[in-house]
Amino acid sequence: MRALLVVNPAATTTSARTRDVLIHALASDLKLEVAATEYRGHARDLGRRAAESDDIELVVALGGDGTVNEVVNGLLHAGPAPDLPRLAVVPGGHTNVFARNLGLPNDAVEATGALLDALRTGSERSVGLGLATGVPGTSEASAADRWFTFCAGLGFDAAVVGRVEGKRAEGRRSTGPLYVRQVVRQFLGDPNRKDGLITLERPGEDPVSGLVVAIVSNTSPWTYLGNRPVWASPDASFDSDLDVMALTRLSPAAVARYGSQLLSSSGRGPRGKHVVSVHDASEFTLTAQTPLPFQVDGDHLGLRSNVRFTGVRQALRVIV
Repeated sequence: MRALLVVNPAATTTSARTRDVLIHALASDLKLEVAATEYRGHARDLGRRAAESDDIELVVALGGDGTVNEVVNGLLHAGPAPDLPRLAVVPGGHTNVFARNLGLPNDAVEATGALLDALRTGSERSVGLGLATGVPGTSEASAADRWFTFCAGLGFDAAVVGRVEGKRAEGRRSTGPLYVRQVVRQFLGDPNRKDGLITLERPGEDPVSGLVVAIVSNTSPWTYLGNRPVWASPDASFDSDLDVMALTRLSPAAVARYGSQLLSSSGRGPRGKHVVSVHDASEFTLTAQTPLPFQVDGDHLGLRSNVRFTGVRQALRVIV
């Protein structure tokens, strides 16, 4: 089997020596081409090249969730198709939500062993993905489409992602404590935490307005704080469409309560009068009164006022 290995050399939890060992192990079973990413968006370009090739059957992403997201967007640049290369993931980032939610080990060496075993036995599955697009008739109608593997968000959580990216650009490592500090700072400085600006619109349903934050999930857990799962929409699944967990208020008491529920071992997620939950929605739109931070798979994409979300089932085949 001919495979393309897309390596992020800046992956936070793998060293150059570890990557060399993993490449050697994969090359023993595959006709392997290795490409290291050199700029933001390079993994997407490599994924697109693989999708357009005549002989690449597998693309392996060695990196974090950002690398995986770029590879997926490259593979699906023309939409899902039965003859696309399969995707495999070797986790090399800090959080690795997609890989962990597929049931893969969170250690790169162990995950490589599991990948080779899966290839030998032909073990794979089809996963659904989310697609964020511009909204026709708005100023952002031409916004680039973006596939996501596990989550997207508009408002508070995306602002936190932006803060974390800013700290990483300054040379800080992406860690759980760094995220917690940025959550606190965003909370203290967020002017919209009492009067939400976001409206959720679904076909055939009344709009829900006044949302401070809206988190769209394609799987569960939503993310991880170290080894601890964070539960936003516990029923979200790769086998269904999209889930939404939104909040209409972020007071200090609400933050403490919902933060505890997000991290609860019960896995039930947030609940209460300020919580809006939607399960298995195939299409909906988030509209903000003013442009707000927007993120997909932990990648801050700037400010958006209108985003349409679509759940696409069986979008990609993944080796597991």
